[in-house]
Amino acid sequence: MNNADSDPILIGAVQPMKIFFVNTNKKWGGGEKWHLETACAMRERGHEVAILTLAGKDLQLKANQAGIRTLTIYITNLSALNPFRIILLTRLLSKEKPDTLILNFSADVKAVGIAAKLAGIKEIIYRRGSAIPIKNSFLNRFLFSRIITRIIANSEETKRTILQNNSTLFPEEKIKVIYNGINIKQFDLLPGSSLYTRKGREVLIGSAGRLSQEKGHKFLIEMAVMLQKKHLDFTLLIAGEGPMLAALKNEARTAGVENRIVFMGFVNPIKAFMETIDIFVLPSLWEGFGYVSIEAMACKKPVVAFHLGSNPEIIVNQKTGLLIDPFNVTALSAGIEALMTDSVMREKFGYAGRKRVEALFDVSLSEMHTEAFLINV
Repeated sequence: MNNADSDPILIGAVQPMKIFFVNTNKKWGGGEKWHLETACAMRERGHEVAILTLAGKDLQLKANQAGIRTLTIYITNLSALNPFRIILLTRLLSKEKPDTLILNFSADVKAVGIAAKLAGIKEIIYRRGSAIPIKNSFLNRFLFSRIITRIIANSEETKRTILQNNSTLFPEEKIKVIYNGINIKQFDLLPGSSLYTRKGREVLIGSAGRLSQEKGHKFLIEMAVMLQKKHLDFTLLIAGEGPMLAALKNEARTAGVENRIVFMGFVNPIKAFMETIDIFVLPSLWEGFGYVSIEAMACKKPVVAFHLGSNPEIIVNQKTGLLIDPFNVTALSAGIEALMTDSVMREKFGYAGRKRVEALFDVSLSEMHTEAFLINV
C-alpha cells in the first residue's frame, strides 16, 4: 500500500510556498506531465510556482498555455562540469529564492541541484519516476548525500530500485512514495467514440505505449501467433509511435499475423482507444508506473501484464486483471484466452478496476499527498 496513506490531513490555512519545478527533458512524457499537472495543482492551492525548462519544448509551451510562469535554462549532461553554467544557475536561484526545488532529469539533479545548494536552497527534492536501478557511482553518492534533501518516488518499485545497488545511498525514511494520478472527472468527459469497426464477434485486444524495445511489443506478436493457432476470433490494436514500428510490422508479417494486428499510431485522447478495446495488455520489460494501466482501468477494462515493476501495485491479480510470470508468452496467451472466452470475467474485472482507480489513483489524492509532503519538512 502506498505510504502516502500516512500523510497528515491538511487542516486550515497552509503557509504559501515558492516552489520551482525543474525539468529539461527534451521530450514530453510521464515526468513532464507530472511536473506540469503538479505545478498547476500547487498554484491552485495558493502557492507561487514556476517551471525551469528548455525553451520551445513541449513542457514550456504547455506550461505557458496553462498560465504557469516558465524560466528557460539550457542544461546538458555535462553542464555540471561547466563553472560558467553553474554560476549563472546559482545567480538565478539566489535572485528568485524559491523555498523548494523539485528536480526531474538526471542532468537537472547534477547541474541545477549543485547550483541550488550553492544558492542556499534548503529543500532540493528529486522526483524519481523510473524504476531503473541507480548506479553506485562516486558522483551519485555525492549528489544523494550532499545535494538532494528528499525524494518523491512514483511507486514502491521505483523506491526499491533507488537503493538496490547501495542500501545506504540515501536515507529510506526520506523517500516518499506518491502514486501518479489521473483526473477522473476530466477523463470521463473526454470523447470515447470507437476508433475501430468491430468485425462480427471478434474480441479486441489493445496495447498502448511508445514503440521501443523496453515496451515488449514482440511478446504481443508471439501471443497473436498462439491465439491464431487456436482459431480464436480477435484483432490486436496497438497504439503508439516509435523507432520499432518498421521492425514490428516486419515481424508480424513474417509470423503470419499481420492481418490480426492494426498499428494505430499516436492516439489522442487515449480514452477513445480504451473504450474501443475489450482487454488491455501491458507487455513492458519494466514499469516505474504504468499510466496506461490506470487509464484502461478507468474505462473498466481488464488489464493483463507481467508480474514485475510497479504492475502489482496497480493491478490486483484475479480481481482487476491478470499478472503473468514475466516474459512467459504461453501463460500470457492463456490469460488472454481466458478473458476472451468469458465476458462475465471481463466485466467483473473491469468494474473492480474502476473502483480501484477511484480509491487510489485519482489525481486529487496525489496532489494532497504531494502538498503534505512539501509543507511537512
